Amino acid sequence: MTSNTAEVDKTRAARADGDGQPPTASTGGLLGRLGAAMVGRARWVFGIWLIALVALGAAAPSVFTSLAGAGWQANGSESVQVRELAQEHFGGNSSAAVQVVVHSDTLAVADPEVQQILADATAVFADDQRFGEVIAPQPGMSISPDGHTGILIAGANAGTDDMVKAVDELKGELGELSTDEIEVYPTGASALWSDFNKANHDAMIQAEMLSWPVTLAIMVLAFGSLVAAGLPLLLTMAGLIASAGGLVLLNTVTPISVWAMNFAMMFALALGIDYALFIVSRFRDALSKSGDPRAAVAETMDTAGKAVVLSGLTVLVSLSAVLLVPAPAVRTMAVGIMLAVTFVLAATLTLLPAVLGKLGTKVNAGSLPWAERQQHRSPRFAAWGNLLHRRPWPFAIGSLLILIALSLPVLGLKVAMPSIEVVPSDAPVRQGYELVQEQLGEGAPGMLQIIAPASEAEATAGAAAAVDGIAMVTPPQQTMDGSDHVMLQAIPGVDPSDEAMGSILTQLRSELPEQALVGGAPAENLDLQQALNDYLPLIVGIILVLGFLLLLVALQAPLIAILGTVVSLLSTAAAFGVAKLIFQDGHGAGLLGFTPQGFLDGWGPVFFFAMIFAIAMDYTVFLLSTAKEHYERSGDPKVAHVDGLAHSGRVIAAAAAVMVAVFFTFALAEPLPPKEMGIILGVAVLLDAVLIRLVLLPVLLRLTGHAAWWSPAWLRRVLPDISFSHG
Repeated sequence: MTSNTAEVDKTRAARADGDGQPPTASTGGLLGRLGAAMVGRARWVFGIWLIALVALGAAAPSVFTSLAGAGWQANGSESVQVRELAQEHFGGNSSAAVQVVVHSDTLAVADPEVQQILADATAVFADDQRFGEVIAPQPGMSISPDGHTGILIAGANAGTDDMVKAVDELKGELGELSTDEIEVYPTGASALWSDFNKANHDAMIQAEMLSWPVTLAIMVLAFGSLVAAGLPLLLTMAGLIASAGGLVLLNTVTPISVWAMNFAMMFALALGIDYALFIVSRFRDALSKSGDPRAAVAETMDTAGKAVVLSGLTVLVSLSAVLLVPAPAVRTMAVGIMLAVTFVLAATLTLLPAVLGKLGTKVNAGSLPWAERQQHRSPRFAAWGNLLHRRPWPFAIGSLLILIALSLPVLGLKVAMPSIEVVPSDAPVRQGYELVQEQLGEGAPGMLQIIAPASEAEATAGAAAAVDGIAMVTPPQQTMDGSDHVMLQAIPGVDPSDEAMGSILTQLRSELPEQALVGGAPAENLDLQQALNDYLPLIVGIILVLGFLLLLVALQAPLIAILGTVVSLLSTAAAFGVAKLIFQDGHGAGLLGFTPQGFLDGWGPVFFFAMIFAIAMDYTVFLLSTAKEHYERSGDPKVAHVDGLAHSGRVIAAAAAVMVAVFFTFALAEPLPPKEMGIILGVAVLLDAVLIRLVLLPVLLRLTGHAAWWSPAWLRRVLPDISFSHG
């Protein structure tokens, strides 16, 4: 027997059940005892969950109308300061103001019919406290040179989230002002987020509806039993209802982005099914051996339950790093996923064991013809493991070459905040935007706002006009409250999403007097992008370190913890490489039905990295915890390698199939960001499951042998005692 096996035996002998006695075969460790307790108190578990779901479910239906619609800003940035000053001193004429574009091919803005439409639009805003001063179209500023297009500005007298809700409520009434001769379109940043959030919500709901039947079909194929296949969906539904209601309640404390629910829906479905697959699969195997549902639940939770807990912690830790980004929308998207994962994890550790204990052998009810031939130890994956054991190098080299080749394009990846093209072409905000560009110039929809001391008004105007790329600077506007500030509007000569906007903003800020501040919607986007870029290396570093530490604590083996963390980077890099080819270069754009922006949306690297790494570590935990369990029992690295794959391969393949199906349904969405999200995450899961978890990581176990599971004595003394074997 090797020294490693001796350590395993010594650890088992020392492990006690809380009172100094060895654990019983029926309950095992802490999670085993928890699982057995859930079975013994199933009525209490069902009752508590029913009360919680009814209470949270009452709030859940309002989730998409209650949550915040904005928050895409870098808190503390210069552009946010400008917006706050504009709202305080200039009647709300800030980036959050609503712009109403009025256009006629036959009538001029000065004509009575158009003036009546402008008066009617002003009346729409008059009784709403969320709006400040209403500024009529001004010649030379907000009336086109031909006189046929005017922009009425309704100042923002509330926060950005309230302004988006205001547009949600009023844009229908504003649109109804259009006549056969006069077109009326609400536009501006608040209207943009209103239209985009609606398009995004519709796309997410459509994708969810498509993914459920596909998911059920995969579950039936994986389990061969209708009852067993339905359990993951039951768990997921509980997680979705609880997280939706939880977000609504949390939104009463602090604004939560509506995007938080979008991501929560996706992750509750994907991870809920992952966890239930692992637990239900292991339960069926344990039940077939013991015939005792309570003992089978205890064994399941003592083994697979530990892997689920570790996976959930890894997801939570990865996403917690995103909270460092000083952008409310980005932070609350992470909060939404974390809340969903917390509820799914809680249901997996309490509700699912209780249900399994009550079902017992009925978990196999509705079995399909091939179900009885299924074994937890898959002969096919065992044969695959043996093949990898005999010929590790060709598979290692082949998978590495594919992953590296797909990763190389990431070196040319460009990122920027979304352009107007992320909303459908028939959305009112896009129609108004394009009309303003056509009538007032390419950069007119993205005017930069400059606020300076009144004493420096002339110097500021002159310096701004001299900046290369600025087409026009409006005369200084005095404050409405008598404070010592002026506002100027600098109209760029390029589209607000043009790459040149970055250098124009940088030059403008460097050339203006020291006390002058530059903001506006394009500046807010660029400041947010800069914050995302600045925080990316820190977030990546934190996620990698914390991921490694969690694996180290769980596996008690530094080498395999390092390898498990590093290989997760390969699927992430490859996914972003594919994203660059599709969304930046436009390969396959026609097939997927979108127009490439020439860049990836700016929040993608930070947020998708955390999500992809969390999912990758999910599969890493499932594979390595199973391999560790067999190594603890046998002390043989070949048994750990082959049986680890034989017992977890089918679950990993089924879970990956579900995730890929769920994520790829979002590729059908019309708005570009959900499409990006679905394709990037789907490609990442596909590459990770096929090339890393089922090829590269098992090969690394084969090549490292005993060293994969070795740990120095001092480290074993420091780390908590965790074993994945039962008994």
